[in-house]
Amino acid sequence: MKYLVENIIQQLVEVQNGKLWICSTFTSKLNQVNENAVFFRPIENLHSIAEIISHLTLWRKETILKIQTGKGSKTDDCEENWLTNDKLKLIGWQYIKSEYDKTLTELINLLKSKDDEFLNEEYYDTDFKGNYKYSFVINGMLHHDIYHLGQLGIIIKYLKENNKC
Repeated sequence: MKYLVENIIQQLVEVQNGKLWICSTFTSKLNQVNENAVFFRPIENLHSIAEIISHLTLWRKETILKIQTGKGSKTDDCEENWLTNDKLKLIGWQYIKSEYDKTLTELINLLKSKDDEFLNEEYYDTDFKGNYKYSFVINGMLHHDIYHLGQLGIIIKYLKENNKC
């Protein structure tokens, strides 16, 4: 049976570009800003859009690795977790965004090959230093996306108030 896995896939897709009750998706938010605005930090302690998208991509890649191998490789302390805007500017927004999109497609395709029983299988989590069910990391990815979607809303509000979009 694939009911739970299909539900997770549907939620991942909807948060990116579906029709949500909260009326905001990553697509709708990212379409409000230009390429220059994505590297701007509206206030010192608030991340830029590029930093958040890069951060989300890292953890998606890590989730894909965990599903493929049963073990992750990154922790919250790794440099790639929050790359600086200077490093991200060298990479460029188009590449950052394409990697983000690519990892979503890759994660969804990987999940499509799984059934609901897979969610109860375990992997080793390098960051939490223990064995966890795949449902933990997969649902965690969804929660993580939604958390950062809210942050994007705040950042974009600041950008618009400062005419940076």
